[in-house]
Amino acid sequence: MTVLGACAAWSLIAAAAHDGRPEGVLLAVLAVTAGYASGRIAGALLPVAAPCAAALAGLGLAVAVPAPPSGLRFDAPPGHAGATAALLALATGAVCCAAWATAVPGLRIALRLSAAVIVLTGAAVGSAAGCALSAGVLLWSLAAGRTRHRGRGVLGLGLLAALVTGVTWAVAGNVLPTGPAAPLESLLTPDRVRLWRDALCLARRNPVLGTGPGRFGEHGAVLSPTAPPDARPHSAPLQQAAEQGLVGAALLVAVFCWVLYALWRTSRTTPVALTAGAALTALAVVAAVGNALSFTTVPAGAGLLAGLATAHPLTGDAPEPGGGDVGGPAGSPGGDGLSERCPV
Repeated sequence: MTVLGACAAWSLIAAAAHDGRPEGVLLAVLAVTAGYASGRIAGALLPVAAPCAAALAGLGLAVAVPAPPSGLRFDAPPGHAGATAALLALATGAVCCAAWATAVPGLRIALRLSAAVIVLTGAAVGSAAGCALSAGVLLWSLAAGRTRHRGRGVLGLGLLAALVTGVTWAVAGNVLPTGPAAPLESLLTPDRVRLWRDALCLARRNPVLGTGPGRFGEHGAVLSPTAPPDARPHSAPLQQAAEQGLVGAALLVAVFCWVLYALWRTSRTTPVALTAGAALTALAVVAAVGNALSFTTVPAGAGLLAGLATAHPLTGDAPEPGGGDVGGPAGSPGGDGLSERCPV
């Protein structure tokens, strides 16, 4: 709550300094907070049913989103492709968490088949990114059942998110070698790369407070007259840096790091923690190259999944395959902490 409160407070400070519009940031913070609180409550009462309901809702919202445009053009409803991919990844993570939370073998198989259906749904609605990310979450969840060191898995997810974000900033700063840069910029499209460079330019001009929340479109249009109608740079870290300075970007990173730390410390089983971490890392990847976080349902879903994965079920989790995790601190990721209790 301290980190989320700091995000809200800094958006107000940056808005006051440059006459910005912090409503979008405040709404996103409220969505994450509400989702997380709901997930903690629902996950404690219904550790299997609640993630299933969340997955069904996420799948329904993903299907209801208008079909993504072919390629990465900006002339169709902007950002919908990223929102669809993010919702599909979160839905897959939720149903896989439910599969690991149940002790009924038949139900676990059925839930994993449901996750496979979500992957195929991504292909059916034309979301190649959603299909790929959902498949990655499903495969990671299956592999998590054989993982005994939770910390390594969490660290790997953090490094993956850092790598994608670093590449995004490298493309924006035009510091990549010509060989790998050319095909990457072609895949991202010149318009998107130009927006990223505009955002980085604004961040360099105003490194502390930025240009003010919601004001990228006003300044970006001056730098790039062909800016898209949604007036966003299509990258959450770069948008934060441009509109709220490096402090705003650091707070966004802090939120993600806090989520990974909470998953590392949670008393839930290692497969549940790593599955949720994979889905949230997929969201971080999408947010680094798109506008996924601009849709209220996406941060709300991320908060909900984080809450479900860190809740303390009243009925207890199913036993972990292989006898539990030996890689975390006693009493949380490393099992139930019985070795630290006083003998009776």
